[in-house]
Amino acid sequence: MEGDPVREPTDPDAARTLSAVCDAFLPSLPPPEGADRALAEFYRDGALARGIDESVRSGVAGLTANLRDAVAAVLEYLAAQGFADLSAEERVRVLDEAAELNPVLRLGIRQLRAMTFGAFVGAVDETGRNPVWPVVGYPGPPALAAGDVPGRIAVTEPGDVVSADVCVIGSGAGGAVIAARAAEAGHSVVIVEAGQRRDESDFDQIDAHAGEMFLRGGALYSDTGSVGVLAGSVLGGGTLINSMVCLRTPGEIRELWAAEGLSGVDGPEFDKYTDLVWERLGVNTDATTYNANTRAMITGLAAHGYAHEPLPRNAKLDDEAEYCGFCNAGCRRGSKASVLHTYLRDAVAAGARIITGCTVERITTTGGRATGVIATRDGKRLSVGAPTVVVAAGGVESPAVLLRSGIGGPAAGKNLRLHPAWIVTGVYDQPVEAWSGQIQSAVSFDLTRCENGTGFLVESLTLNPLTWAGQTPFTGAARHREMLRNLPYFATWHGVAHDHGSGEVYLDREGRAAIRWDLDDETDLRVARRAHTELARMHRAAGAREIFTFHWSDHRWRRGEDFEDYLASLATAPAAEHTAFSAHQMGSCRLGADPATSVADGRGQLHDTAGVWIGDASALPTAPGVNPMITIMALAERTAAALLASRTVPA
Repeated sequence: MEGDPVREPTDPDAARTLSAVCDAFLPSLPPPEGADRALAEFYRDGALARGIDESVRSGVAGLTANLRDAVAAVLEYLAAQGFADLSAEERVRVLDEAAELNPVLRLGIRQLRAMTFGAFVGAVDETGRNPVWPVVGYPGPPALAAGDVPGRIAVTEPGDVVSADVCVIGSGAGGAVIAARAAEAGHSVVIVEAGQRRDESDFDQIDAHAGEMFLRGGALYSDTGSVGVLAGSVLGGGTLINSMVCLRTPGEIRELWAAEGLSGVDGPEFDKYTDLVWERLGVNTDATTYNANTRAMITGLAAHGYAHEPLPRNAKLDDEAEYCGFCNAGCRRGSKASVLHTYLRDAVAAGARIITGCTVERITTTGGRATGVIATRDGKRLSVGAPTVVVAAGGVESPAVLLRSGIGGPAAGKNLRLHPAWIVTGVYDQPVEAWSGQIQSAVSFDLTRCENGTGFLVESLTLNPLTWAGQTPFTGAARHREMLRNLPYFATWHGVAHDHGSGEVYLDREGRAAIRWDLDDETDLRVARRAHTELARMHRAAGAREIFTFHWSDHRWRRGEDFEDYLASLATAPAAEHTAFSAHQMGSCRLGADPATSVADGRGQLHDTAGVWIGDASALPTAPGVNPMITIMALAERTAAALLASRTVPA
């Protein structure tokens, strides 16, 4: 459908159909007998009564091109079926049939479902609360208590033209490190960041508001919808909104990378860089504590003979658990040692300038050498003249910058690795409240080589009502409403896979980054199935009375049903049924010795363009198989040293 005109949902037929879709997912239902006012409204007031169809309609315009296309295709198909005039039961049947026809229709239906339920459980009033929350047992984030947090980091209001010795595109884990080292070495540095400055003075930890800190508002999917991508788009990048997991690069990965042209990465030099990052972030396990969700996971692991260990985290020792479950929306207490409070402050203290809200269109070159970047800010063109450019916009946006610039060679955008995470939820007899306490605090490595030498980490994760409401398979309006009332009883764990295959970042018809990724690698499919079955076994051993997944079809087990049959269904689920999520996008501008298969040399400079360096997760030659923040930052320290060695300090 790329290049086809998009039929917007403002068209009368499309708008009427969209309202009918929202009403199919969230109709008015009769309340239970004896329901109080809040519970009665929960059932009685559906999407139309709440105006959710209007909010979904207005939200479609802000989606990525592939999602807008998919929504348009769904509305066109359904309108031809007379969808708006069908009964409630017929609407659900037609939606199910449409989702089976092709991946584009399924993607569009998934998006409309996610937006409908996201508005239902996520939209807040002027007090920051949603009337649904008390009914489903979700407290929302706690009121803010005053904390001792640093003052706001300075940002620059530029003119139309800026110059510097070094321009760093992106301010996340890698870009912040290189910017700090270049500024400390005496070079003038400009950091251009597409996102805005957000910190403790802004964070309210409400999911609906936190979307502004995620790339494309958190609504970024591969072309077929097989994977949802979560990446930072804010000053400080993903380090501001991640779960603070700090793991060192595995030795076998370092050996592999050294063999591919990253000389010394398997030796003491890289140990030194890793130790520098570890110390600057204040990584520790002293602030690591287990919540009920993680304790249940540990019980499930132990029941099957799997070990676990506490996760090192870049958390201050004043970490307060009541805020921690919401820290993917930013740490309100200032306890997260993100680059906003470490390397970016180092960079600014050494003279670096930061420009936010600045989207880079392309890198400029002359005679095969970098001369700067062209960007837009507030609708105006901004030119940054710089003989050295560091591309650190993340695993999705960095290759897009190179592709728009016509540099980087044939490997630009290829080799995308995502650490696909496979989520399995257990429903327990006693409340778990998986949003309470630290998001991730324990890990098991025992299944990292379970399939053909690769596998997955077992880690817990927080429960985000928007995600679970929108991604849990829809099997009928009444059952879905009942499911939401069980949220406090959910324990949520995932298997974070070390991907064997790869995807691709390319430019869509609007010149923006888009993703091709499917579960088409046989090893990755085996890992996905194994992750689902192992996590299900752990949930049952930990006492779950019900287990379900994020497959498109409802893969669900309830106490009393045949569990072996359930495991068999998970072990044979087709690839197209699986839904992955990725918080780690890597490898799309990989380092290596061969210009045919890598974008930059072993130290980070482009093979085909002098003065352009890769300094973020996109540089990783392969997936490391562990949460990559420490690896990204250590590799950035190494690239910074090479970059500085290639320059002379100005007089």
